[in-house]
Amino acid sequence: MAMGKGAYLKKITSSVQQWRTVEVDEKLEGSSPPSIFIGRSGYPKVNVGPMLTPSAGDTSILDTPEAWIPARKTQDDIIRFRLDLVRGKHRVGITDLGNRLVGKLQEISLAQDSVESEAQFRSKPRGFTFNEDHTPFGPSATIDRFDIGNVRWEQHLEKAFYDTDLKAAQAIAGLYKDGVLFSQMQKALSTGTLGTGKKRKLVPTRWSITATDSMLADSLYDKVEYYDAIHGYQVYEFSSLKNYYAVLLMPTPWQYEWLEAFIHIMGREEVIFGDHEYWKPKTEYSSVGGCYYSCKFAVLEALERMKRQAGAIVLREAYEGYVPLGVFNVRENVRNALMQRPREFDSFRSSLNYISTKLRLPLSRFVETGPLLREMLSSRQTTLSQAGLQP
Repeated sequence: MAMGKGAYLKKITSSVQQWRTVEVDEKLEGSSPPSIFIGRSGYPKVNVGPMLTPSAGDTSILDTPEAWIPARKTQDDIIRFRLDLVRGKHRVGITDLGNRLVGKLQEISLAQDSVESEAQFRSKPRGFTFNEDHTPFGPSATIDRFDIGNVRWEQHLEKAFYDTDLKAAQAIAGLYKDGVLFSQMQKALSTGTLGTGKKRKLVPTRWSITATDSMLADSLYDKVEYYDAIHGYQVYEFSSLKNYYAVLLMPTPWQYEWLEAFIHIMGREEVIFGDHEYWKPKTEYSSVGGCYYSCKFAVLEALERMKRQAGAIVLREAYEGYVPLGVFNVRENVRNALMQRPREFDSFRSSLNYISTKLRLPLSRFVETGPLLREMLSSRQTTLSQAGLQP
């Protein structure tokens, strides 16, 4: 029986070798980047807490994924400074927004700058965490006391916080338009500071990331579906963090397929996962998880910037040495790909022929997994061999 993507990535994360994490005692003085984490185990009662570093001053780089690729941070760079973050844990109900600790977490999530912090843990924080959906972090422990210094709120987040008649999706769309970073919006949603007053609640970090991607994608789709289609075929590429991405935009109404290959990550395995949608956004949760929505948001963002509509097939290859760092990896790599100058082609076949020269796996392997890719080949009366693909 074939292994699903979730089980496969968990196997990778469980095999991650021991990394050296920051050493702290029961008492920690430093700053929060700003950063918080809301767990999902035991929902609707979950572990919540700040993410802290013993460093002082501006530590925002530790929890601003949008800055990592432009700053040319490597996978090892990101892992090292993420493992400097210490997670505090305290169990509360998701509707307990009056809790004192939750109130301080809300302050942190709305902060414009790093927040001076002091924590007392019940025991010495230990361990580290890797996950396919969220970024890694270092040791954790139950938190008994937590204090923060003065906090200056980001002005657009502050406005959204006080507007208790504004639905969360509307707030996210407005904050995006105002230029608020994805990571800031996601944290604000996670701590229950967005949405109509009676419906506000804590949202586990993993869920809030996908919810933010999905709400932004839906908002952008509502605009993009009315634009004229692009002319010709465009291929955008980007490589970083042991991944290669190829984004193929096609002169069709919106349709979208995400195909990702993991090549020799744990041995000699070569596995491909994928999902797709035709003409309208899919209503059921994607079988490949949060990365589907992260990529979709990035593509629709680019189309809105172009004021054009297109179909999109996105191919990803992850190579030996790859470690799951969270879906930011997909979002920010695809965003960066779509900021590059595209290669333009006059046919589907010629665009695929070019992409096939950049992949390590035969393109036919992706065709086997991707219904949309197969149908595009078929609709253009192009056989696998004519497209330069070996069955």
